[in-house]
Amino acid sequence: MTIKITLLPGDGIGPEITDAAVEVMKHVAEKFDLSMELTEKAIGGNAYDAFGTPLPDDTLQACYESDAVLLGAVGGYQWEELPHHLKPEAALLKLRKSLELFANIRPARVYSSFSGDSSLKKEVLQGTDFIVLRELTGGIYFGQPRGYDAEKGWNTMVYQKHEIERIARRAFEIAKQRSGRVTSVDKANVLEVSQFWRNVVAEVHKDYPQIELNNMYVDNAAMQIVRDPRQFDVIVTSNLFGDILSDIAGMITGSLGMLPSASLGEKYALYEPVHGSAPDIAGQNKANPIAAIASVAMMFALSFQMTKAADLIEKAIERTLAQGKRTTDIYSEGQTLVSTLEMTQHILDNFEEIYNEEALGVFTL
Repeated sequence: MTIKITLLPGDGIGPEITDAAVEVMKHVAEKFDLSMELTEKAIGGNAYDAFGTPLPDDTLQACYESDAVLLGAVGGYQWEELPHHLKPEAALLKLRKSLELFANIRPARVYSSFSGDSSLKKEVLQGTDFIVLRELTGGIYFGQPRGYDAEKGWNTMVYQKHEIERIARRAFEIAKQRSGRVTSVDKANVLEVSQFWRNVVAEVHKDYPQIELNNMYVDNAAMQIVRDPRQFDVIVTSNLFGDILSDIAGMITGSLGMLPSASLGEKYALYEPVHGSAPDIAGQNKANPIAAIASVAMMFALSFQMTKAADLIEKAIERTLAQGKRTTDIYSEGQTLVSTLEMTQHILDNFEEIYNEEALGVFTL
């Protein structure tokens, strides 16, 4: 089996964490007799500097020709004054729209050895394991008209029925494989588009009577994620609300540097860490590669149905954390501070150990 993957390292720490993820990918490929064809392309600020656009046509074409795309991060201080359509972040919006990546999956799982490192009390956090499913190609980020002048600014939040139907259906399908509960988040008490969202989700729910559905206003959802995160299984919501809630979910688990994500469409898939480009530590071997590596685990599971490989990567991350290894963003007194390269090597070493242990039937964390 040969898989084609386009690598988009991007800006800031993007190249460093992408390199780490690729090392893990290569190790998995060797163990599972998998052939990979890797193609690296420019995106974001570095693409703008080289080609005058944050998403060159050549990059987009490579993504069209791939089985999956792995993105590092984009953005940086030096590009903040550019017009919106030329900012590094504009590349993400265009990429999502062009590849029709309508479903963004962001897991919020707390590793058992990491439950004391969040700002929340351990007893509140333990057992947290939910997914934020964010609609990614509609809503206010893409609605027209939009703009501003000297006197006002305006954006349009609009959803077509089919856009809501497909993300709702994806949520119910995911819930079937988990605990069977979906929370649909909106602002239906004040927004007509949210009332429409709620109506369409309820209509799709009729096809999934075995799944429990409840509705929640977005402000309450933000509070509940912090108050009692264990109540959630699958959260499905719009583009704007999902952007906000997934970052809240990221912080309760300890660090955005820990969180992977997948953006899926009917044909294409993109995987990326939730965190940004962190230009202040770029090139210093300090970045946390775990989110990028965990994104690779999601890639193996979701794009290539290699759930065993994904499980081994997750176990290797868990064991590494249990051993007290921490990059600077998650370090606290009494733990072992490691670099990007060292963290990657520890995960690779643990992957190898767990692979051999499970072959002998003696796995322990």
